[in-house]
Amino acid sequence: MAGEINYDVQTSADMDYPEHERTYARFLAMFKWGAVFVVALLVGMAVGLLGAGSVLGGIGAFVVVLAIAYFIFR
Repeated sequence: MAGEINYDVQTSADMDYPEHERTYARFLAMFKWGAVFVVALLVGMAVGLLGAGSVLGGIGAFVVVLAIAYFIFR
């Protein structure tokens, strides 16, 4: 069997705070743009499938929502 492992629980490990902050910023950016993509997809599907628009209208609505979100959130 493996030997006993000793951990020093009195002192904390060194943290790489700049890397942690970059990772968190990337996570927030991916979450934001993922949510924008889902909303744009739902709007495109609603226009293309339920509205008076055709498939091309749905694709156009999808692109328009993405463009608007890009200019708002960049």
